[in-house]
Amino acid sequence: VQLQASGGGLVQAGGSLRLSCAASGLTFSNYGMAWFRQAPGKEREFVTQINWSGARRYYADSVKGRFTISRDNTKNTSWLQMNSLKPEDTAVYYCAASRRAIVPTEGDIAYWGKGTQVTVSS
Repeated sequence: VQLQASGGGLVQAGGSLRLSCAASGLTFSNYGMAWFRQAPGKEREFVTQINWSGARRYYADSVKGRFTISRDNTKNTSWLQMNSLKPEDTAVYYCAASRRAIVPTEGDIAYWGKGTQVTVSS
């Protein structure tokens, strides 16, 4: 199983980035797809999850109204559109395949991708 995250980079505050997570080696539609992030010196935290069908989305309060998660089961891909970025959004972002239908903890994650760095300058 591979989850390949891409799309990170350096952006100014107020800007946008779109992260992608391409999955292979698993039945993509069997899993919720989630994004977590880990800022320097902090624990990894939940950002967002979309359920298997795309009908339900869950967001951390810190990103509600700014981030949007989506998926296409025909492409085995999930995306995270991040708008109005803030310096506090700076972190390594990880995509994950979740066994849980609602907000997952790290224990609910079946597979992790390697992270992609997002840096927001002020």
